Formats: sequence, C-alpha cells, structure tokens
Amino acid sequence: MRIFLVIFFLIVGVGHAQEVLVEGHVFDKKSMTSVPYANISFLKTLKGTSSDEDGYFYIDVPESYLERDVHISALGFKDTIMSAKVISENNKIYLKEESFELEEVVVSHSLGDSQVLNPISSYSIKSGFSSAETPWVLALYFPNIGAAKKYLERITIYVQKNSKFKRESSKFRLRLYDVDKNTRKPNHDLIRKSIILESSKTEDFVSIDLSSMGIRIPEEGIYVGLEWLFLPYNWYTNTYKHAITNKKVIEDRFAPTFAAVYQKNQNFKTMVYGMGEWSDFAIKAPGNNENLIPAISLKMSKKR
Repeated sequence: MRIFLVIFFLIVGVGHAQEVLVEGHVFDKKSMTSVPYANISFLKTLKGTSSDEDGYFYIDVPESYLERDVHISALGFKDTIMSAKVISENNKIYLKEESFELEEVVVSHSLGDSQVLNPISSYSIKSGFSSAETPWVLALYFPNIGAAKKYLERITIYVQKNSKFKRESSKFRLRLYDVDKNTRKPNHDLIRKSIILESSKTEDFVSIDLSSMGIRIPEEGIYVGLEWLFLPYNWYTNTYKHAITNKKVIEDRFAPTFAAVYQKNQNFKTMVYGMGEWSDFAIKAPGNNENLIPAISLKMSKKR
C-alpha cells in the first residue's frame, strides 16, 4: 500500500479570522539585487511561502499574524527574523550575506572506484513525502566510512507521481551540508550555487552529475537536502475528510512528492528544517527497526 506523509509538526487553529495580504520583495542588502527562492515562514504557525525568480512573494494570512515574527532563510544568506508588521508596512526584506570559509577543491585527475550509497530499486518505493502550509528542507545523512578522500559524483532523487498535480514538472532546490561535530545536525552549505532541479511527470527520478564541481565528502559525512519551494508553479490542492469532524477539507500543497524507502542501516539519518531549526524526523516501519527515509542515492568516487 502506498502512503503519503505530509510534513508538519505544529497545528494552530485560526478559526475564521479575517485575512490580509502580505507581499513584498527579498533583496541582498549589499548588492541590492533580488534574492530568488527565499523561504518565508511565520513562526509558531504552519504558514509560509517562497519568493519567486524575481524575489517577489505574497501570502494571505489571518490579520492576527501581523503580530508574529517571520523567519526568512535563503541559500548564501544569514537566517533573519523580523516582525510581520514591518514586512507588511515596508514590503521589503533585506538579507545579509553569510560569510564563512569553504574549502575549494578542484579535481584535476580522473575519478575511479565508484561507490553508490543507498541504492534504490523501484519496487522498494512504498511511500512519499509531500509538503503543506510552510516550506521545509528534508535532509538525509550519508556517512563517510573509511579514510580515503572521496568526492561527490552523482545524486539521484526519486519522486512519486501525483495525479492531483497537473503541471508537467515541478521545481525544488538541492542543498548539500557538512555536519556539525557537536550536534550532528546539518551545518554549512557546501556549495553557494543555487541548484534548482525539475521533476517531470514522465520520470520517477531526477539525477544530477556533480563530478565537475569537485565536492569533497567531509570527514564527518554529508547531508543531502531537498528544499520545497512554495511557488505558484508548484501549487495544487488536496481534498480530504477531517478525521474527527468528517467535514471536507481543502488543503494547499506543493509539489514534488519525494519518494521514500525503508532502510535497515541506522547510519542514514533524516532531519527536517523548518521555522528556523533542524529537527529529527524518524518514522519506523511497523514491527521492525527500519527507518523511512527519502529515496536518495549518492554516487561517490575516490581520486586516482
């Protein structure tokens, strides 16, 4: 039986409060250029959106949400928290660039001795992760076992077809993180380039060749993150009956639906980022110790 898991952690009732439109643009404070695909979340709620290719965003929220704080995150910039009322009045968000040293690696020799971590077969896919209400990053940890220097060669992400999503493709962002030595959570982005991928209705996977980028696997391992983008391009509605009231509920959701598999190896840890923090995301298979994890395969090679 195939099941779909909607990622959320907090339910906040808002009743029938009057809604207001909050809109604006996200800018790089230094260069004053637009910041595309920034994720914007109202803290302590399940309400959020993303800026589009031009840095523009809009969202309808209950009027009471103007008294809340908003968390803004974007690749290459410091996470920012500011008042929703200030955003509503000024219609602008300015982000400061995040500065830290990245190890520059250039692979000048051919790669060999390829190894695939978490190989996926189509029959093993039984579940999927979708997102509603606010954008999330779903990240899977891959350990670096052994002392040899290893480099990323290819990442393959499996998706599930969704009859309710009518477009031919959907967009999401690929994130790569090193590991915090103390918390074991995702830490810094390993690349500053925004990698936007598209999943097609005719394919059940998206694969990207990263060998030319020379990305070395950190000693502590690596997290591969899948970031939903709450864009009109990815939007669709899902209708279901409420489990308690039995009333029809119409819910906004955003593609794609990332496929999931059960994995016995406990080294493959899943975490999710939303509203400014990373949280463990552990779902056990009924009756055993297998974990449900995103269906992501990572191919890496040693340098010859």
